[in-house]
Amino acid sequence: MAITILRLPAVLKRRGVSRSTHYLDISKKLFTQPVKIGERASGWPDSEVDILNSAVIAGKSKSEIRALVAKLESARKSEQRAGGETIMPINHGEQHDD
Repeated sequence: MAITILRLPAVLKRRGVSRSTHYLDISKKLFTQPVKIGERASGWPDSEVDILNSAVIAGKSKSEIRALVAKLESARKSEQRAGGETIMPINHGEQHDD
């Protein structure tokens, strides 16, 4: 099964937050760190965005969300060691000069 990587504009749209709030949440461990997908590109697995959005909608506390973030990031490392899945970056209306 392929994993879809969302770039920042798509993540912000799905979360409904500003760029500064998004990065503040990352610094507070309330959202996962980005995944490098290129020399100057990064994004987030869409499944992680959906899981974290669901936790917020369900009214999970900040400590519960921090625990979930730690679990998601740990799972990423386990997948990398085990060979992982295919990662497919997607472009949601972004312009790139390749």
